Amino acid sequence: MRRREFITLLGGAAAWPLGAQAQQAMRVIGFINNGSAAAHVAFVEAFRQGLRQAGYTEGKDVVIQYRWGENETAKTSELIGQLVRLPANMIVASGGDLTAQEAKAATKDIPIVAACGSDPVEIGLVASIKRPGGNLTCVSVFARQLVAKRLELAREIVGNSGSIAFLTNPQNPNSKIDVQEIDKTAKGLSQPIIHLHASNEIECDAAFASMIQQSAKALIVGSDPYFDEIVEIIVALASRFSIPTVFPRREFSTAGGLVSYGSNLSEAYRQLGIYAGRVLKGNKPADLPVVLPTRFDLIVNLRTAKSLGIELPTGILLRADEVIE
Repeated sequence: MRRREFITLLGGAAAWPLGAQAQQAMRVIGFINNGSAAAHVAFVEAFRQGLRQAGYTEGKDVVIQYRWGENETAKTSELIGQLVRLPANMIVASGGDLTAQEAKAATKDIPIVAACGSDPVEIGLVASIKRPGGNLTCVSVFARQLVAKRLELAREIVGNSGSIAFLTNPQNPNSKIDVQEIDKTAKGLSQPIIHLHASNEIECDAAFASMIQQSAKALIVGSDPYFDEIVEIIVALASRFSIPTVFPRREFSTAGGLVSYGSNLSEAYRQLGIYAGRVLKGNKPADLPVVLPTRFDLIVNLRTAKSLGIELPTGILLRADEVIE
């Protein structure tokens, strides 16, 4: 299926008549994401792959009602309400912690499988990792140690002289945890940190300009659903300002970013599909342990290193899971 046709399918599925669904006697999954269909084509396909592994095929055994927030958080509650009123047999809440929290607040009866970027116990999504309780379980991409690892990578690339900038989205509750982690790690390394904030494209432009004015030697981009939406824009800014940058996900490096290190988002969506299938088969979210990330990918783009005039340390190249040449 062509990308444009697939995006049309993701956006248009919401309009399928419920009567037609009932005639086909298929279960209904309500899929809510605060981002856009265009930015999630690969991830939705990974979700569908996991669903197939669990024994369900979209259009054959199950109907998926998609709802996309287009990065307008005010829409999230209403979109979830639409899925509750269908009613969906279960809800998949992806695209960030806010979506998961809104879904949990909207219903105590419909099973929910969520993707979360924070510690799910700390933010109150589940009672415990092994026994979530309630009607929600989740697949987590959160790993507190990733921020420190990215700082270490940045120092390997540019050395330990000069400041390193850290870009976060202040609208993301996770940003406070990430800032605390990088400040704690930086203090132990005597590493000066420049904190930058952006929650839209204009603020991204301003953050990069400020970083250059403050003579940062490197940049670390925080993990954030909004940044995942604008991968090409952030990679282009890093290229325009010729700043060595460590990104949170492989999608940035494949788009031209220098180095990325983080959990595999496609794998997380595949796990969402598997858990959705298990719920449809009768498993209760309360009894399904939270899925924690076990794989972290280090991706290096040598083409970008060459364009920046950087010779990446041998240690990074030897540890890389993938080198783009």
